[in-house]
Amino acid sequence: MQELNVAAQPTFEHGLMRAYRIVRAETERRATRLSPEDQVVQSMPDASPIKWHRAHTTWFFEKFVLEPHDPAYRPYDERFAFLFNSYYVAAGPRHARPQRGLVTRPDAAEVAAYRRHVDAAMETLMADADARTLSDLLPVVEIGLNHEQQHQELMLTDILHAFAQNPTAPAYDPGWRWPATGSERLAGGDAVLPEGIHVIGHQDDGFCYDNEAPAHRALVGPVSLSRDLVTNGEWLEFMADGGYANPLLWLSDGWATVQADGWTAPGYWREIDGQWHVMTLGGRRPVEPALPVCHVSYYEADAFARWAGRHLPSEQEWEVAARGGHLRDAFGIVWQWTRSAYSPYPGYRPVPGALGEYNGKFMVNQMVLRGSSLATPAGHARVTYRNFFYPASRWQFTGLRLAAVPS
Repeated sequence: MQELNVAAQPTFEHGLMRAYRIVRAETERRATRLSPEDQVVQSMPDASPIKWHRAHTTWFFEKFVLEPHDPAYRPYDERFAFLFNSYYVAAGPRHARPQRGLVTRPDAAEVAAYRRHVDAAMETLMADADARTLSDLLPVVEIGLNHEQQHQELMLTDILHAFAQNPTAPAYDPGWRWPATGSERLAGGDAVLPEGIHVIGHQDDGFCYDNEAPAHRALVGPVSLSRDLVTNGEWLEFMADGGYANPLLWLSDGWATVQADGWTAPGYWREIDGQWHVMTLGGRRPVEPALPVCHVSYYEADAFARWAGRHLPSEQEWEVAARGGHLRDAFGIVWQWTRSAYSPYPGYRPVPGALGEYNGKFMVNQMVLRGSSLATPAGHARVTYRNFFYPASRWQFTGLRLAAVPS
């Protein structure tokens, strides 16, 4: 994705401090294009101000690394723990999420000073740590860096939602273009997976979130998965055929959402002078039929699949196909909805303490997405990654591919 995804992949091969610097710098790089006014806006309860993302990821290191491991450390501002905690109930009280946009003070400049304060303390801690202390620090810092990368993606999705509410349709990056798609040397059509038992979940020594483990066996197939993502052109056919007006295609909750919210097209689509346009990171542009459809909810993805005479793949089917190299554009374009409910793997155990609230507490009423998107930072995607959102959500870069039972 041109400029938005060019940061070096953070690894721990060359040291904890280097990885820390890379990730922290990427957050600031993504914020550079935004004014102080841009950084305070909160356009809906599910989104957060850019300033809040920058401060919250900093609070994470202050709370979970510096305070437990550096007796000499003093918080930058005692009030920030309340303002910038998110959902870590065990870590203390927090400001209500829907009201984050009302926190005009501290301003963006002071948040930058807060980041510098914590970064200096973190670098001193890592530089002075002995081998045993570094061993203790590594897993928490690694979680913190991956957590910050998640918020880097949210920074783009949240500011895009805010800009989409602006009548002038401002661009985050006027030169932004969709990343190239369909470059893999794969045959067209479907990838057929015969029936078999496969190991699903995290299986190596690299980083993963606790919801990706433990690895376990699952029966997969027979099933065929489309090698390609569903495109805007295909979605236009669905719309032209009355897809948004046919209740027989929709789950009951999905139909209720269509009716209540007045959906007639994917998120950010707008018909202007008889032509559909879409809000992008480069501003409002005509819908290009060949590009993958984006900003669709699970409800829409499920309805489209039913209209097409197919269904969404399960997350296990998606993982097996992706591991086998059978999917085009599995990563770096759009997250792909699966028909799998977000639930724990067999034998799942959350990590102890407040960090155990990171994933396990959300394992209800949400659906799993796989892959990664054009906003996902370099090095953050992996084949076992389990993203999850509520089925009506569509402000993320979410799309789909189809599956079917082979005839």
